[in-house]
Amino acid sequence: MVGVDFGTLSGRAVVVRVSDGAELGSAVHEYAHRVIEHSLPDSGRKLGPDWALQSPQDWLDVLRIAVPAAVTAAGVAPEEVIGIGTDFTACTVLPTTAAGTPLCFETPDEPHAWPKLWKHHAAQPHAGRINELAARRGESWLPRYGGKISSEWEFAKALQVLEEAPEVYARAERWIEAADWIIWQLTGVESRNICTAGYKGIFQDGGYPSEEFLAELNPGFAGFAGKLATGEVGEKVNGATLAPLGGLAGRLTARAAQWTGLPEGAAVAVGNVDAHVTAAAADAVRPGQMVAIMGTSTCHIMPSDQLAEVPGMCGVVRDGIVPGLWGYEAGQSAVGDIFAWFVDNLGAGLSHERLTELAEKQAVGEHGLVALDWFGGNRSVLVDHNLSGVIVGQTLATRPEDVYRALIESTAYGARMIVETFEKSGVPVQEFVVAGGLLKNRFLMQVYADVLRRPLSVIGSDQGPALGSAIHAAVAAGAYPGIEEAAAAMGKRAEAAYVPDEARADAYDRLYAEYRKLHDFFGDGKMLHTLRAIRNEARS
Repeated sequence: MVGVDFGTLSGRAVVVRVSDGAELGSAVHEYAHRVIEHSLPDSGRKLGPDWALQSPQDWLDVLRIAVPAAVTAAGVAPEEVIGIGTDFTACTVLPTTAAGTPLCFETPDEPHAWPKLWKHHAAQPHAGRINELAARRGESWLPRYGGKISSEWEFAKALQVLEEAPEVYARAERWIEAADWIIWQLTGVESRNICTAGYKGIFQDGGYPSEEFLAELNPGFAGFAGKLATGEVGEKVNGATLAPLGGLAGRLTARAAQWTGLPEGAAVAVGNVDAHVTAAAADAVRPGQMVAIMGTSTCHIMPSDQLAEVPGMCGVVRDGIVPGLWGYEAGQSAVGDIFAWFVDNLGAGLSHERLTELAEKQAVGEHGLVALDWFGGNRSVLVDHNLSGVIVGQTLATRPEDVYRALIESTAYGARMIVETFEKSGVPVQEFVVAGGLLKNRFLMQVYADVLRRPLSVIGSDQGPALGSAIHAAVAAGAYPGIEEAAAAMGKRAEAAYVPDEARADAYDRLYAEYRKLHDFFGDGKMLHTLRAIRNEARS
């Protein structure tokens, strides 16, 4: 099987043996355009604050470059590959024609014609209006999202397009997650996966928000669901199908076979999200297993046999991780991004490795600092991307390694806040499993174990999402009857790889209490929203 993980800065392909999940070869393709944050690639047209776009051409180049390279690295014959699965960051969404052509290919000088990356936060005012109206009307779907829809999700971003570029909105015959668009390119068949539809597209109990609700937001928004897939799972509407995870989306077309070097007709799995598919790679698809995929951001996902309303969660979706269970999602908008920002701008020329080495020598609390991990806004549990980072306790004696350690600790406090919120809501977290690129920092992992006061299990793969996509492809190709069976055979994790130190955990309890005070004080947004508004006015 081949699994392809489309990330924030690059795409990764891995070739996996069906029988046991052994990773035989892999390749990475760095996106030429990376994240488009300041200006459009060719015209140089400036973007506003909190914008983040991507180029569909970069995604296609992953298929053309990384997939053949991974097969070559694996030393297998292309005809031995029986299926391919993919995953994407989400909500990364784009407007296209009815034939699937991205509008940015037609009008590259129009910002709203480009795909909006998951961390595009410029739609926060639109998300705020959606939340205010939904709360006022008592919309039944709102509690399924912890009481607030994120500015990162489909509806807020689409409303921004409608109100800032109505001509683009009118030309957009489809508003589609990149996770589904890439499957369309591979199979020639449009489909919509139940995962992104539920978590990012407000699809609950068989439908989207009503036309009446959407019209009250903006009369031109009433028919927005017509640009999506509607109806029950498996039912075709507007040419699209809402498809179950692990399902067969279609077969590799001749064109896609030429791109990838894989055999025409190979099975293509239904699209999925990078975080959610990683649960299978860690063999963590049972109730109570929370998987934290830690990279530029962190996404926390967990299957459960219970339905509950968890404040500030990103969503709870039936069949959203594995069929037959409720799938919960929460997250932190910036984690690795925070550390990278600090090193790039304030690290005094010190590397991550050197800062970690210096920070690790300190006793808990020695730096005298506590920070809020909101440098990319707050995804959970406040769901407010106009919040910003805070560091308290700095003096003239504060050193770069002090701040670096405080930032690491702040992200661990944010994770603890999420876990505690779930458990207070009656959804127990029985095992905390870590995946993602930050696993390589052993000090950071130990801090998390100490702050959370619980053992950390770790995934047994450096390519968790790509492996998870390959596992889903194995199900789609018929090699296993379901995701659970495939995950048990092909997934891997080490249980209790990090265990908390009692003395450090006690010390962190004191600091976490201060974090909670800061969280509650600044969480109302009064000061941080004002500062952001002043910044935006100055920049304009």
